[in-house]
Amino acid sequence: MAPGNGLVSHAAALTVASDLSFVEVVRESSGQDVRTCYYCQKCTAGCPTAFVMDRKPAQLLRLIQLGERERVLGSTTVWMCIGCETCGTRCPNEIRLAPVMDALRQMALDEGYPPETAVYSLHRSFLDSIRRWGRMHEVSMLAEFKTRELLTEHPVFFRGLLSDVKLGADLLLSGKLSLLPDRIQGLEEIRALFEEAAVASSSETESEERG
Repeated sequence: MAPGNGLVSHAAALTVASDLSFVEVVRESSGQDVRTCYYCQKCTAGCPTAFVMDRKPAQLLRLIQLGERERVLGSTTVWMCIGCETCGTRCPNEIRLAPVMDALRQMALDEGYPPETAVYSLHRSFLDSIRRWGRMHEVSMLAEFKTRELLTEHPVFFRGLLSDVKLGADLLLSGKLSLLPDRIQGLEEIRALFEEAAVASSSETESEERG
């Protein structure tokens, strides 16, 4: 046996252990035991957005199992999932990828991985609409989304600014969209949920920094 074969340095052992713990972190954050995936690829076969992902859903699950944290959190797959639950319906082990992707998105943001700008802008605009009105108001949400896109993309290269104008005008004229938002009853309760989530997220971040 060559010198050093079969021997692993203490530092390397710690690195391997840290990488392999990633699957457990994902399980705790998402509530889904991705270790039970045996790569049948039914999730990939049924995924409607797999064609725009850099790594297919089954491939991402395998990378999680292997502890490939950087490759997972830097993947566009995390942001291209639309949460349709097709994968969870098809999975023989009932692994739901929607909550897994939610957990991975939050981890990616917490650790400084850049999101897909258009997807992230739409997520933020949707949540802001819910926080303001208690429900989605399409007109104000899309206005915020377009504004966010203008702030993140150079105006010369941003081609989506007027892409929805004709469709939006048709929907307004047909009464399908309301120009003014309607607030729901219990709006304060909705806003309290957002505040609680913000406090919980801040507490988790502080705990991780101290740890």
